[in-house]
Formats: sequence, structure tokens, C-alpha cells
Amino acid sequence: MNSKRLPFPVILLIILMVFESLGALYGGIILIIDPTGSLLKMPLTMLSNTPFSNYFIPGIILGILLGVIPSFAAVGLVLRPRWKWANRINLYRDRHFGWSYSLYTGIMLNIWITIQIFLVGYGALIQTIYALVAIFIIIVCLLPVVMNHYQQQDEPEKGVWRTLGRTGIKNP
Repeated sequence: MNSKRLPFPVILLIILMVFESLGALYGGIILIIDPTGSLLKMPLTMLSNTPFSNYFIPGIILGILLGVIPSFAAVGLVLRPRWKWANRINLYRDRHFGWSYSLYTGIMLNIWITIQIFLVGYGALIQTIYALVAIFIIIVCLLPVVMNHYQQQDEPEKGVWRTLGRTGIKNP
């Protein structure tokens, strides 16, 4: 990272990603430790319209998809390492993986909250808070100043699009 001061929207994105990752890691770990949901005051009856009999699997999904991945993205946003392996699922080859994973996080969090409300209903202010966090992550990711900040300076890794060149399909 250069010594210039970071634009406020970049700082805001980092804060949103850390907030999201810490909340999801906490919730995921607690649900794995106590699949009954009693530590979080979530009765098992909330799961009656879902395919789950307890919170263990939702805790794993929450912890990994919305905890570990955003943590990894936040590290990428701050340190901007050039890890070729991290670009394997980076669909936006002209952007740093930290930016792409942040956008993925906003989308995944939006889907998570939508499915949660659809299956268990709306019942807590925290659902609104995280729905807003999802929207803010997506909006901040798409701000030109943020997109420009995470623009790749040199030839980006080909990632998942590498094989398209071999089939004659133009890379996006």
C-alpha cells in the first residue's frame, strides 16, 4: 500500500468488512459451540420451516461464508498482497481480490438475510442492521474512488477465466 492517505470510502469499506467478519465469526462460533441456539437466545422452533434441526450447519455456513471470507477480504483490502492463488475465484481480474471478495460478501450477506427472513421471518433488529451492512458494502465497493483504488496496476491473474482463452471465447 502506498504512503498516500486512503480515501474515506476505502476506509469505510475496510470498517464494514471487519464489522461483518467479526459479527459472523462470533455468531458462527457460538452456534457451532451451542447448536441449540440458547446462548444467542434463539429457540430451535425458529428452524421449523427450514431443513435444519439445530443451528450447527447454519453456524458453519455463517462462520465460513460470512466470517472467514470477509476476514480474508479485509486483509486483502488493507495489505493488498499479490497472492496468485487468491485470484482463482476472482471474476474481476482488473481489481484486487480484496475488492472482489468484498463485493461477493455484500452479495452473500444480502442473500443470507433474505433467505433467513423468508424461512424464519423477521424478528430482530439485527436482521435490518445486517441487511443495511450488505447494501452499504455493495454500494461502497461500486463507488468509482474505491474501484479505482483497487485497480490492478499490471496484467492481472487470469483466475477462473484462464481456460476461456483456450476455447476461443473472448475473455470478459
